[in-house]
Amino acid sequence: MSHIARRARRSALHRIVTLFALATLGVAATTAQATTVNFDSFALDPSGYYNGSDLAGGFTIGNADFTNNFTDFGGGCCWDGWSVSNHGDISTPGFGNQYSSYTGGGVGGSSNFGVGFTDSADITLNGATAVTGAYLTNTTYAALSMLNGDAFAKQFGGASGTDADWFNVTIEGKLGGASTGSVVFYLADYRFADSADDYIIDEWTWVDLSSLGTIDELDFTFGSSDVGTFGINTPTYVAIDSLTSVPEPGSGTLLACGVALLAGRRRSSIRRS
Repeated sequence: MSHIARRARRSALHRIVTLFALATLGVAATTAQATTVNFDSFALDPSGYYNGSDLAGGFTIGNADFTNNFTDFGGGCCWDGWSVSNHGDISTPGFGNQYSSYTGGGVGGSSNFGVGFTDSADITLNGATAVTGAYLTNTTYAALSMLNGDAFAKQFGGASGTDADWFNVTIEGKLGGASTGSVVFYLADYRFADSADDYIIDEWTWVDLSSLGTIDELDFTFGSSDVGTFGINTPTYVAIDSLTSVPEPGSGTLLACGVALLAGRRRSSIRRS
């Protein structure tokens, strides 16, 4: 076989090995299945909500662990972090209706959804994960408080309707405790020059979290223009549904691809010697 023919054969073999390795990597990427946490698998008692009164300290759905803290001062009080609910009362104001979504239920007519309360609403994921996003909306308690005001919080826009009020939640991604970035979502915004553009979120809204990259934790914190001596006056609640993520390819698959590439190059080198 001529020198030119041998080089052509080695080149063809190297291309085959490389293409095989890349194909293997492609299969790994396409077979990684998206995981959606939609809360409907969570069994609720007749009350229609779970707030951690069993002192479990949190709960797990799919690949996500949700924080929960519960202290019983009597009458089932008090909790923070995350709860699960199927309440859809969109008209009753006040703390007694803290478990309702302002849409009347979950995403797409589903029953259950999550309710986050205060800055202790954190989610820990089972391993490094690329989170696509989640649907968020207001709770009825927070929405009606902003719309009409109450004993603790002001009516957004004020008496004139022109006050530049706002309420948001910041979602920070973390990997190994280090921040990977954050996404800010406004649950209400009255800062527009034209008051007709002011809004309070009243539907499930998709929030893209892909910019956070690979993470293993999501931390939720609240901000508001209505702040008093003891902090934010606006009820610091958010409803969540359909948290969607894709697990990172396993290290074993990536290693196998690397070995295949190196093996192909090594065989090519041996034949040239």
